[in-house]
Amino acid sequence: MSGAIFGPLEGPSSLDAPSVHPLVCPLCHVQYKRPCLLDCFHDFCAGCLRGRATEGRLTCPLCQHQTVVKGPSGLPPVDRLLQFLVDSSGDGVEAVRCANCDLECSEQAVKALQTATREAIALLQAMVEEVRHSAAEEENAIHALFGSMQERLAERKAVLLQAVQSQYEEKDKAFKEQLSHLATLLPTLQVHLVICSSFLSLATKAEFLDLGYELMERLQGIVTRPYCLRPVQSSKIASDHRAEFARCLEPLLLLGPRRVTAAASGANMLAGGLGPKVLTGPHCPSPVGKMSGSPVQKPTLHRSISTKVLLAEGKNTPFTEHCRHYEDTYRHLQAEMQGLKDQVQELHRDLTKHHSLIKAEIMGDVLSKSLQLDVQIASEHTSLEGMRVVFQEIWEESYQQVANEQEIYEAQLHDLLQLRQENAYLTTITKQITPYVRSIAKVKERLEPRFQAPVDEQSESLQNTHDDSRNSAAAARNNPGSVPEKREKTSEPKGNSWAPNGLSEEPLLKNKDHHRSKQKNRGDIPTWREHLT
Repeated sequence: MSGAIFGPLEGPSSLDAPSVHPLVCPLCHVQYKRPCLLDCFHDFCAGCLRGRATEGRLTCPLCQHQTVVKGPSGLPPVDRLLQFLVDSSGDGVEAVRCANCDLECSEQAVKALQTATREAIALLQAMVEEVRHSAAEEENAIHALFGSMQERLAERKAVLLQAVQSQYEEKDKAFKEQLSHLATLLPTLQVHLVICSSFLSLATKAEFLDLGYELMERLQGIVTRPYCLRPVQSSKIASDHRAEFARCLEPLLLLGPRRVTAAASGANMLAGGLGPKVLTGPHCPSPVGKMSGSPVQKPTLHRSISTKVLLAEGKNTPFTEHCRHYEDTYRHLQAEMQGLKDQVQELHRDLTKHHSLIKAEIMGDVLSKSLQLDVQIASEHTSLEGMRVVFQEIWEESYQQVANEQEIYEAQLHDLLQLRQENAYLTTITKQITPYVRSIAKVKERLEPRFQAPVDEQSESLQNTHDDSRNSAAAARNNPGSVPEKREKTSEPKGNSWAPNGLSEEPLLKNKDHHRSKQKNRGDIPTWREHLT
């Protein structure tokens, strides 16, 4: 069928527009005149395509796909099928279809492909809307984080500037006091130096002996007094602003995204989402493929090792007690999950390889156990999520001390989500297997009625045979003469009650007849006793 059923795709909204007539050209919007078929299966009138070829290539006006054209006309070949439909549309007579062609067309999966295409279009439209919402949410998260960072940085900036100002005032006051003290000392030293030089030049010997010792004592007192000639502290003001800014942003850049991611993933998993939607074809993947291609991973080894190290330290903290309780609960849930996995794998192997009969009650039991396990995991996740507020207060008091505990906690949430996802996969596989098991069981019951008979009848016959043999053995001990008769009597019901022994009667009878015939043939031959006589 012509690809011109759909109009030009200008955007996602154009997919909802009503389809045009299949015999109308999408360019000139009239009935086709000599329709030409491109490699992309879009048809256009020859007049609409004339002159559009460039260097032997013609670009489709709808999908921009290039088609190689040959010949001087520069046009692709005429679509004979569409031309036939155009010619037949004006007659007003219903065309007679061949039964073979109708059968061949009915076997082709064109309608299935059309349905799958519509579903894919709807899914892609939903994903476009989801991408738009996701982009808006991410932008809001970026703006919120940036605003929080600006607020934290502004607060820390004010604190750092205040610290720098206080250091400046302290150092400035100390340096000015020392400068003032030294500034008053310098004139005193200059005056005394002038006094000394004048006294030495003007004083006589008697005056020198009289006033010299006093001048020397004064100079000695000036020199011996304590003076601070060097700065007591350095002039550099250090605030360590890089480390302080990094420390104030650490909760936002390290802990915030991880908590938000874990919480968002936990909400999506508990809401029933198994992951992003995937655009698939009409084929249905195998349940085993889902099990093998599952994105579920094993519990993190780092979480287990960190928990063991934390418990080995022997500290009695609320988080340590929580870890002890969590490890016991997680081991119990993991054991139940492993049991369900083994049971489902065994049922799947019996159904696919051994083709054995599986009771529908077993599948119902597996589904009920899976639902119970899902409820337990959801309850444990809810209680674990409720402990976040309690632990958050402890973590805010000393972040460096409990950074390891936070990592273990997030790993525990991740492990529970992995268990929940594994359980969801098991539930899906069990639901997919259950209809096949029930249908196979019904078919086998109709084809082989002996499957309806309980196996206990065979066990009862075996038990009765075993009891008869024990009774005959006891009677033989009491009455040895009746042993042959008992053996003959016990051999008869065995042949009647057990089918394999009944089947072996004919070979035994044939052996007896053969033995008698041998005796008749040997009857004419004298035995060794006759020769002796």
